[in-house]
Amino acid sequence: MKITLLTYGSRGDVQPFLALALGLQNAGHRVTLAAPQRFMELIRSYGIQGAPLPGDPEELSRLFNHAGGNLVRMVRAMQDHLFRIAPGVVRAARQAMHGADLLVHSFAFTTGAHSFAHELGIPDVSVQLFPVFAPTRAFAPVGMPEYRLGWLNRLSHQVYTQIFWRGGNAGYYRLRRSAPADFPARLYWPFRPNGSRPLTPLVFACSPVVLSNPPDWNLPHIHQVGYFFLDSPNYEPPGELRRFLQAGDPPVCLTFGSMINREAEGITRAALHALDAARRRVIVLPGWGGWRPDRPPENSLFLEAAPHDWLFPRCQMVIHHGGAGTTAAGLRAGVPSILVPHAADQPFWGRRVAAIGAAPPPIPLRRLTVQSLANALALADSQAIRRRAAQVGQLICAENGVVRAVALIEAHATAFHRSGAGQSG
Repeated sequence: MKITLLTYGSRGDVQPFLALALGLQNAGHRVTLAAPQRFMELIRSYGIQGAPLPGDPEELSRLFNHAGGNLVRMVRAMQDHLFRIAPGVVRAARQAMHGADLLVHSFAFTTGAHSFAHELGIPDVSVQLFPVFAPTRAFAPVGMPEYRLGWLNRLSHQVYTQIFWRGGNAGYYRLRRSAPADFPARLYWPFRPNGSRPLTPLVFACSPVVLSNPPDWNLPHIHQVGYFFLDSPNYEPPGELRRFLQAGDPPVCLTFGSMINREAEGITRAALHALDAARRRVIVLPGWGGWRPDRPPENSLFLEAAPHDWLFPRCQMVIHHGGAGTTAAGLRAGVPSILVPHAADQPFWGRRVAAIGAAPPPIPLRRLTVQSLANALALADSQAIRRRAAQVGQLICAENGVVRAVALIEAHATAFHRSGAGQSG
């Protein structure tokens, strides 16, 4: 099959799709990964054909940070950003989809890519990095992780889905009026029956060790397959990193990934003070919005980047923002994490990792101080958390989310064509 994958966002949004693209290509499929321009070099370095999409995901990261943990504001921020660049993104996506037999799409493309699939008469698969569009009584929506709503949980999920659907519709049809040739005639919702077309599979790229499969997810179209990991087997660490690791005890890794915050300097200073007081060596990956001191502390190393799959297992602990990809990498490494959620789905993952015993309670960004981090460091060093983190790491290493997703995608394509849905698309 010729398969086009569509995703948009930071590296944490793109890298899992690159891992899936590699798995599909290794299974014999012809694959194109459409993603923001800034990730084309990364994508092509793995031998995957990349299709650049316009727009700067760094701007989206700023908007997400402003939205905080509120999913409604997060969806609105994403839509405002994407609608500004939508005509160019749609034209580039159409080019990437030319001749495709199947589409795989992320959160940002949920309704758009599914509607393209309708137009083209081909199947599609929705891959999500956090639980969304699957109502459950087990927990509140990602944007409300601190609430215990009981029987209202399921209703709150449905409300959030309607906000996403109706808000997207309003902007979409405005765009279509200005460029009708670029946009499908109408939007379709992927997870609602539509004629002979089988329901679009909703695939959660998350380990069931971290998020237990709720009973009300036992539906034919919902699948939790495990994380999608992209390994870096040929990584050669720079000399300064190798020397730092050899010079003492395993360090703590401090990284806030693609998060952009006006208080980046204060946040980093507080973390460095707490780590220095605890006599911890630290490797800092500043990311997009990070800050670097003119003279780094003696027991620290500031690096532009390093693959998480290589670095995290060589660290004693990871302090991070709780993005889905970084959370997965920290858990897989089998070392304790301290999560400092900034926005979006990060508070949700902070609570989940603490709930399974692999981390202390998350520290909301606004409550990060030298003392709060010192307290978390002491908790993360406890025998119970270290033992549980190692156990979770072993369980996750035994999973293979990409292999399971590839099999699911192939099975859905077969079922789609047997149903005759493509002939009526």
